Amino acid sequence: MDEESIHVPISDVFDLHSFAPKDIRAAVESYLEEAHRKGLTALRIVHGRGIGFQRETVRRVLARTDFVVDFRDAPAEAGGWGATLATLRECDPNVP
Repeated sequence: MDEESIHVPISDVFDLHSFAPKDIRAAVESYLEEAHRKGLTALRIVHGRGIGFQRETVRRVLARTDFVVDFRDAPAEAGGWGATLATLRECDPNVP
């Protein structure tokens, strides 16, 4: 069976609630690449509170992505521990 691609608009907020847990890692990796390519540097990834699976998956991806400068829990008014704020290094337009 062929996997279908899902088009997700790239903005500074990425809500993972519509993704299956098995797709979270790949979705976050793709989102980060596109957000970085578009020049976004401040992101909020909404993973929900739940049991922490999605939060940990998101943070593992962020920790191993070379252009991520830092990440942390969002403030309470932006989701608290149900969302992660990430700061990306500015994209160098000379690097493909």
